[in-house]
Amino acid sequence: MCQLLGMNSAKPADLRFSLTGFAARGGLTDHHADGFGIGFFEDKACRLFVDAQPAATSPVAEMLKHYAIKSRNVVSHIRKATQGDPMRLENCHPFTRELWGRHWLFAHNGDLIDYQPESAGNYQPVGTTDSERAFCALMEELKRISPREPCSADIVFDTLCAMSERTAEFGVFNYLLSNGQSLFAHCSTRLWYLVREWPFSNASLVDADLSMDFAQTNNPEDRLCVVATQPLTRNENWQQMQPGQLLWMEDGRIVRQAQLEVSEAIRQKHAASLACV
Repeated sequence: MCQLLGMNSAKPADLRFSLTGFAARGGLTDHHADGFGIGFFEDKACRLFVDAQPAATSPVAEMLKHYAIKSRNVVSHIRKATQGDPMRLENCHPFTRELWGRHWLFAHNGDLIDYQPESAGNYQPVGTTDSERAFCALMEELKRISPREPCSADIVFDTLCAMSERTAEFGVFNYLLSNGQSLFAHCSTRLWYLVREWPFSNASLVDADLSMDFAQTNNPEDRLCVVATQPLTRNENWQQMQPGQLLWMEDGRIVRQAQLEVSEAIRQKHAASLACV
């Protein structure tokens, strides 16, 4: 399947270190070679870069490793296609839509079987993936609850709880979702997160021969959360998410979390994913 990377920070942060290790998984240290994408938020809007080429050899990914974009919320994805033509750019994650005057970014790892949600017509998929259909369904539900004005972040979280539980009945539904203020992460089978804060330490990438001493580049008030399908560094305190767990991150902190109901089949897939680590 695919690989996810997300970041939520108290202040604009540079993700190039993590991106260097993450991009290597797109065809070099792992077999996820069906496309790459990343979105960086700047307040309400985002810079979105996608490429149908493998992340390990993508000129877009290579450019971004040297492009110091600072952002408080980032969503990235490297693809191993299960549904949708891997050569079509419209099937590359993350996907973006507008709601309540903001861009929203979504990336999914998993496979939803026979998933054809009803649509009111506000949000339609451009490509042919189950992932984009799920994103459109999430956006439809949020718009239905509050058609014009933003609802509270707590209502958004409660809605995501209900929608995530419902959608996960169709298969594996690991995803990242951000509106530039918050980052939401849902785990079906495999997601890990890390809170990086003072006192910062040295970190070494798993997928590249590169280390960084974050104590030299960060201040005591800096703080961020990183979410990834698998830990990106060897010597930091990554926490494994449980099947059905949903996290809401803001300002580099976990604000709320919920434990949703999951099927026995998902529990078995989660156990199998651990055996493969």
